[in-house]
Amino acid sequence: MSDISPFVISISDQQITDLNNRIANTRWPDAETTADWNQGVPLAYVKELVQYWGEQYDQQRLANRLNAFDNFKTNLLGLNIHFMHIRSSNPNARPLLLTHGWPGSVVEFLKVIGPLTEPQEHGGNADDAFHLVIPSLPGYGFSDKPQATGWGVEKIAEAWSALMARLGYSQYFAQGGDWGSVITSYIARQDPEHCLGIHINMGIVAPDPNAENLTANELSIMAGWKYYQDWDSGYSKQQATRPQTLGYGLVDSPSGQAAWIVEKFYQWMDCDGHPENIVSRDELLDNIMVYWLTGSGASSARLYWESFGGGEGREQPVSIPMGATISTKDIFRTSERFASRVFTNIVYWKDKEEGGHFAAFEQPNAFVSELRECFSVMPQPDPG
Repeated sequence: MSDISPFVISISDQQITDLNNRIANTRWPDAETTADWNQGVPLAYVKELVQYWGEQYDQQRLANRLNAFDNFKTNLLGLNIHFMHIRSSNPNARPLLLTHGWPGSVVEFLKVIGPLTEPQEHGGNADDAFHLVIPSLPGYGFSDKPQATGWGVEKIAEAWSALMARLGYSQYFAQGGDWGSVITSYIARQDPEHCLGIHINMGIVAPDPNAENLTANELSIMAGWKYYQDWDSGYSKQQATRPQTLGYGLVDSPSGQAAWIVEKFYQWMDCDGHPENIVSRDELLDNIMVYWLTGSGASSARLYWESFGGGEGREQPVSIPMGATISTKDIFRTSERFASRVFTNIVYWKDKEEGGHFAAFEQPNAFVSELRECFSVMPQPDPG
């Protein structure tokens, strides 16, 4: 534990002044020629959001929310990684590793920390408690930015397993969405001796093109994958091929960074046409602030460059217990039948008729319930 140092999130007056000056001097594009979000985030909304960011948003809010919990840094495979570590008051609580993706951050999990660590204070049973470990991905948030190639999902999974061992957890559960789903699945492949089970909330197994007798749900899943490729994957192609070029605009322009992220919250949330229908404006800006303060527009995008184009291991079977919650509005969905081609020990499966991509952020109560149910049917970690 001596290799782990406490970490405090600090936002300086200089950073705030610089942000406000950039917002005030924004050079705006012309407006879209449609009456909706079909060409991207509407100009009027970005102006409203960014003006609020500079004039009304509490720019210390992010630091205050994160510093309410225990934050740390430790060196893993050569990078100083930021993580939150929140231990339950229940000594028999089960260790649980939570991994975010893009364009998310540890902010996604803030509303579920209390219910997961102290369930008895949130209408649950004390025996449902977890000790939580919530790291920031390399190149994201307050973790270091890789200075050389090689930090793809496989290496991150290796680092996360090393983190759990360093914290003294010889057995643990893991959960993730977006890139977190992929990383969590690699943890299951690489560290089955210590990871006793996983839960994911994005369907990362592609539809089986040879499957017969497709259900209505599977037909909908296949249509969703096609829609993504046709209309929703431009960001991914850019980040997977030219992340550096993209980074100049994102790191220099608050409006550019905000629009790049908010478009995905609109598109991937179950929000009835507007992201603020499901999370507050302040919460959206908390997450955007993580990217802005750390200048991580390019470094976060590089995970796509690092992790796409290979991925041979993603079809390797996962044999430890696995559970999934598939929300109707997620980017990628899969069926239990499709998933069983990779996950050979599915012990929990839930197809939801509501919810979107950012499960903990959008529907924290449902997320907590799903994790409690899923991990309750798996072999339990030894409290010792």
